[in-house]
Amino acid sequence: VWIGLFEPPSGVLAEVQREFGLHELAVEDAALNHSRAKVESYEKTLFVVVRTAQLMNHKIEFGSTALFLGERFLISVRQGASVSYSSVRAHCERHPQKMKQMGPGYVLHGILDFIVDNFLPITQQLSEQLEELEGDIFSKTYNPDTLHYLYDLKSELIKLRLAVVPLREICGYFLYHDHEDLATYFPTSAIPYFRDIQDHVLGTLDAIEGQSEVLRLGMDTHLALVGVGQNEIVKRLASWAGILAVPTLMTSYYGMNFANMPELHWKYGYFIWMILMVLGSTILYFKLKRAKWL
Repeated sequence: VWIGLFEPPSGVLAEVQREFGLHELAVEDAALNHSRAKVESYEKTLFVVVRTAQLMNHKIEFGSTALFLGERFLISVRQGASVSYSSVRAHCERHPQKMKQMGPGYVLHGILDFIVDNFLPITQQLSEQLEELEGDIFSKTYNPDTLHYLYDLKSELIKLRLAVVPLREICGYFLYHDHEDLATYFPTSAIPYFRDIQDHVLGTLDAIEGQSEVLRLGMDTHLALVGVGQNEIVKRLASWAGILAVPTLMTSYYGMNFANMPELHWKYGYFIWMILMVLGSTILYFKLKRAKWL
């Protein structure tokens, strides 16, 4: 029998515990939405907890699924964000021979495989969101919203990685644990199926790592381009300050209060000085223009 529960009340969990002889610590973990992913053996029951994820409104929502595996039963308890396992049920019903051969272990494989396969589309959707930001990333204008959004994407990927990494250890438990202990739940012929799940987990982790690297490069590129843009502004300001320094120096020279200054009594001194100021500023302007500072 497979009993699937979604956020069941405590009374229902207590009834299931009494009926199937489940350990109280495992039931306590199953009632929590933020249980750490793990696999533990309790007498004649194998207890597995995995994290689940859904992308809602450009944000990843996390949940958990607790699985109680017995010799002739499997109980799944979903908490928080999680996709219905109706497709897993339909898949299992289409393969009655494998169900007969592997028993509840085949259902366990189907659920774990379904959970892992749902992680990869999330990374792909995050990648699409990042591609939509390419125009803002390569802009030289500083936009705090762009940097904030990139930081949020990076944070979401870190949380997703923390949800996927324990699945590697869970798969390793089924692959490398003493098969005589697991014979109660499924035959050794089921081991290759969990190796397939492990391959999917490793592929998902590679995708997450690649996406994290792209995000890091995107953040660094955006900040670098913003720095380049700010440097261009500083260069322009410095250039105009240099140009204005020419007439400022010349006018301040004749702002000194000395009585005996020979040039003060020149008939055309004012016009000559004005021409020199304009000429000096113009020459400096074209030199800076040629140097691409303006």
